Amino acid sequence: MPHILQVDFPYSGPWGQEMAEAMDDLARSIAGEPGLIWKIWTENQAAGEAGGIYLFEDAASAEAYLNMHRARLNGFGVEAVRGKIFAVNDALSRIDRAPL
Repeated sequence: MPHILQVDFPYSGPWGQEMAEAMDDLARSIAGEPGLIWKIWTENQAAGEAGGIYLFEDAASAEAYLNMHRARLNGFGVEAVRGKIFAVNDALSRIDRAPL
């Protein structure tokens, strides 16, 4: 069953295209994570936050990625990493055009 992982954390930039250029290698690495179906990168410059919404094949893959990602961010000095994992209701999500 697919699971959504929602992650956000304090972030001071870069933003937009500069972020895309700076994080290109990281994005390519994330694309190869076990169980990952897709990721949407999120940024809120006004609030000083960034993160992502991920779709994983299962809860175990989402949990493993969250643990690894939290440790990676902690290594960069980011301590306040918020992560939540949700099961996907496939039937209702398809009605509302979710990219499942």
